[in-house]
Amino acid sequence: MHSCTRATDIADPDPLRRQAMALLPLLAATALLAGCGSSPRTGSRQARRPAPAPTGGQLRTRYPQLAASRPVLLDPRLREAAVASALMTVNTPYRYGGNTPEGGFDCSGLVQYVFNSIGGQRLPRSTRQWAEGSTPLELSRLQRGDLLFFNTSGASFSHMGIHIGNHQFVHAPSTGGTVRTDSLYNRYFAPRFDGARSVFQRA
Repeated sequence: MHSCTRATDIADPDPLRRQAMALLPLLAATALLAGCGSSPRTGSRQARRPAPAPTGGQLRTRYPQLAASRPVLLDPRLREAAVASALMTVNTPYRYGGNTPEGGFDCSGLVQYVFNSIGGQRLPRSTRQWAEGSTPLELSRLQRGDLLFFNTSGASFSHMGIHIGNHQFVHAPSTGGTVRTDSLYNRYFAPRFDGARSVFQRA
């Protein structure tokens, strides 16, 4: 309910592994993978205009739309503190269900830890709860500290990370890995993009 992918559905897009990665959707049903959180109900799908891709994979432009039913509204002056806190977690080991630097992180546990460290309020835990607690936004309005969501297990909003600028995000990827940064236009993540969302109040 509250953890990211347990196995290899978030793998480094090494050219030698592309063929194996192409089989991931077929393996998802049998590999006992668990998403960061249960999939939210999705409404109609509509096209979004992405920011220009500098390099890498083709960004997915049609993805689930979900209104914020329980919005988290943080002070936008806390954006840089969130980014700094996220960067401090890089290289922390991944742990299914983890939400502390000492015990490790899964993807939604990492996000909860980062925003707890700056916000001091009760925050969501699962990726579904984060999706429901954040406001969708166009990539043209993406700022540091906003959230990026992905479908990495066959379920919408099953993975997430924190945008740190220049289309890079911090996230806890998978069992055996560590918290790291990746590009939104990474060949693995770009086609699995589920949209950008924010927990910060708009000016």
